Amino acid sequence: MASFSLKGKSAIVTGSTSGIGLAVAKTLGETGANVMFNGFGDLAEMDAARKELDVQTAYCDADLSKPAEVRRLVAEAKSAFGGVDILVNNAGIQFVSPVEDFPDEKWDAIIAINLSSAFHACKATFADMKAKKWGRIVNVCSAHGLRASPFKVAYVSAKHGIMGLTKTLALEGAEHGVRVNSICPGYVWTPLVEKQIPDTMKARNMTKEQVIREVLLERQPTKEFATVDEIAGIALFLCSPSADQINGVAISADGGWTAQ
Repeated sequence: MASFSLKGKSAIVTGSTSGIGLAVAKTLGETGANVMFNGFGDLAEMDAARKELDVQTAYCDADLSKPAEVRRLVAEAKSAFGGVDILVNNAGIQFVSPVEDFPDEKWDAIIAINLSSAFHACKATFADMKAKKWGRIVNVCSAHGLRASPFKVAYVSAKHGIMGLTKTLALEGAEHGVRVNSICPGYVWTPLVEKQIPDTMKARNMTKEQVIREVLLERQPTKEFATVDEIAGIALFLCSPSADQINGVAISADGGWTAQ
């Protein structure tokens, strides 16, 4: 892919204080885009990344479980940068439990943050993207948007919903220069994955090593975790001219999981 610049573009990356989101935010910023960071992770790590970027950056502590807070995030990005050209819906949480024991409040929280927040962010940015005849929405989905696993009823449901959102908005934006796609990683070594190991150990009565080998990497033929930089590279590609005709698709980065 030929080199290109995102100078003059502005991006929101949700859940960008750590993990995949931080890597995506850094990569977009390094390519010239102004970046609005968001999340509740390690703010020191995020601040260090922002200082290294030669673009405008900002941070919003919006709680994405609340629609009004999502709208505040978008409004602050528009105020800081003059508009939003790129939206990366990455924020997510996880909980692992058999369905009969799955707490109602965990279901509500996962649906709110992993699915509904993406809808509200898209709704708040879509009209402006259409008016400008250019916009890129990248939904960080999951192999679980294409496949199911036991004990993850809320997460799998939310990620399948993200795929429906992606396809619908891709059609709505197709004639207006707006491209909407999803990235579907397998297991990426991030704080979110690391934190679910104890719950999986409990649910399956396994050791940590067994969870990594027999659960997390069991379905990935490469037997390797994806890296956050690999996912960030895909997000950048989807914002490039080379991806102008890629619309409404799921790009799998799962080591072959969904090929089986």
